Amino acid sequence: QLQLVESGGGLVQPGGSLRLSCAASGLDGYTIGWFRQAPGKEREGVSCIRRSDGSTNYADSVKGRFTISRDNAKNTVYLQMNSLKPEDTAVYFCAAKRLFCSGYASDYNNWGQGTQVTVSS
Repeated sequence: QLQLVESGGGLVQPGGSLRLSCAASGLDGYTIGWFRQAPGKEREGVSCIRRSDGSTNYADSVKGRFTISRDNAKNTVYLQMNSLKPEDTAVYFCAAKRLFCSGYASDYNNWGQGTQVTVSS
């Protein structure tokens, strides 16, 4: 069972940037997804990076603004978020699964505790 730990959230103005980190011992053996959940809304997939070949997926709402990457030597996956908008405000979670990327939260069985991202002027 992975112990995923997210960090890097905070308050940022519209148009600003943040970099989220997801760390865990043994994380290099897993495909990692980032999800977010805003108040009153369902958890939605944001991005995913596959373990085997490093291929990535993005939700349409973040394409061109967010970049997912991984540093297996540091057992860490990053989510670089640029050009942030108020609608990006949410708690962001990382999650782990085997094999293929998925945008469905129910496909993941290891979750971090989440980190709050607030985009506001």
